[in-house]
Amino acid sequence: MKKPSSYSNNKVLVAVIGGNSCSAKVEQIAIKLGKLLAKVGVILICGGLSGVMEAVSKGMKSGGGISVGILPGSDKRASNPYINIPIPTGMGYSRNTIVAGCADVVIALPGEYGTLSELAFALNMKKPVIGIGAWEIKGVKQVKSPQEAVAILKQIANI
Repeated sequence: MKKPSSYSNNKVLVAVIGGNSCSAKVEQIAIKLGKLLAKVGVILICGGLSGVMEAVSKGMKSGGGISVGILPGSDKRASNPYINIPIPTGMGYSRNTIVAGCADVVIALPGEYGTLSELAFALNMKKPVIGIGAWEIKGVKQVKSPQEAVAILKQIANI
């Protein structure tokens, strides 16, 4: 991946995908991941709702980072309270193409078929995908921790 050019608005965009509900263990992983992502200065892209999306956004916010929520509905107030920039699409699950498509790197946590579709879109678009307990699919680099995921992200994005 090329390092972002010199103009200031070209930050690395990292999509974190995962279920709209999650276990307490996955929630803690997502919060930690969000804090680490904020520390390295990337912008978080997610679906903007509950579960993994809310947990990673919570970690991002507590670390001083910026979270963008690509919402399935048309009401920006439907986003979780940790989203800085809600983007209502009115597209339902079709918004998953935007989540995957605008990211430079995708990090996947456990989820259902919506997460699987985002993984497929990302892989189809030749995006680097890192998985923490997510679907084990060819092309997804599986890791065991948020720290390992961020270390790989830093190598991929040259940050």
